[in-house]
Amino acid sequence: MNDPGDTALLPAGLEDILSPQAAHEAGVVERLIAAFAGQGYERVKPPLLEFEETLLAGAGAAVAQQTFRLMDPVSQRMMGLRADMTPQVARIAATRLQRAPRPLRLCYGGQVLRVSGSQLRSERQFGQAGVELIGASQEGADAEVVLLAAEALGAVGVERLSIDLCLPPLVGALARELGFDDGPGRALLQALDRKDAAAVDALAGDRASLFQALLRAAGPAEAALEALTAVALPEPASADIARLARVIGLIRAAAPELTLTVDPVEHRGFEYQTGVSFTFFAQGVRGELGRGGRYVAEPPGNGPEFSTGFTLYMDTVLRALPEAAPPRRLYLPVGGDPARTRELRAAGWITLAGLEAAADPKAEARRLACTHLLTAEGIEEL
Repeated sequence: MNDPGDTALLPAGLEDILSPQAAHEAGVVERLIAAFAGQGYERVKPPLLEFEETLLAGAGAAVAQQTFRLMDPVSQRMMGLRADMTPQVARIAATRLQRAPRPLRLCYGGQVLRVSGSQLRSERQFGQAGVELIGASQEGADAEVVLLAAEALGAVGVERLSIDLCLPPLVGALARELGFDDGPGRALLQALDRKDAAAVDALAGDRASLFQALLRAAGPAEAALEALTAVALPEPASADIARLARVIGLIRAAAPELTLTVDPVEHRGFEYQTGVSFTFFAQGVRGELGRGGRYVAEPPGNGPEFSTGFTLYMDTVLRALPEAAPPRRLYLPVGGDPARTRELRAAGWITLAGLEAAADPKAEARRLACTHLLTAEGIEEL
């Protein structure tokens, strides 16, 4: 016979979240969604499961290796359990909302499940909240979503936010432009990703000075842009740098206090991004709060839509916030006035009604983790 304790055992990377943390997370998600809605982003709610061929199409292909699959007993078709919500929102925009005027502003919040965790995030199930700005190619769209994320994170209490901007396709496109074959090009990208200057020298040959200049350019936004504009880059790459500079200018004009950095060779984790992208961090908090950037949605039967957006990871966001404060719980002895009880709840109290008369109401209130007791004289703090 199994040990009864085994019934509480969960798979690695999965956990029960109890009170008050569960309520705290739900409240933070709703406050983020409210901040998104305040700037015209309408909430959508995609399903947990979709048919594999639609879930993993387009941008969804980037998370195919992290997607749980199972057979639908009704249709006998393979289904996937979402590992990321962005591809689902792109599908909704291309199908259910294909006739809606562009640019289309959508937001979402929900749980995702992944096949495995990572060094920075061991959890396999976690919450996401984010936005997608679909059908907009302007620099203003890039700046809008960065500023919205900063405002929303500030609204829920995240402090000392920093935003790292990058151009994920830059180094790959540059390597191809300079004639690097697929194998050497991939090795060079990996060396740049590791910030391994010696390997870059060995792999890039007479082009090493150019890639070394890109490596050295990482840092505070203004200094990085100055260093990048001094590098002799082919036209497509220089155009990308110019766009990044314009986006940073728009962000600076709206929020000069934001901490902005640039890493021109960063591309890991941005598998489907096609332009200006970004990662959010908070000083002293392990892991990234979220990330996002520009991408092209390519729905079947429709033309590509230039889009941008971001996803916030709730487990990291919560680490950046103070611990959830214990709720005020008010114990109501048997026989109280129902109208008075309704007034107390309307005033924000959590009320816990006794189901039978207690010999010592104060002791009973403490036993049930109440912080206050309602007496004939009023509310008594315990």
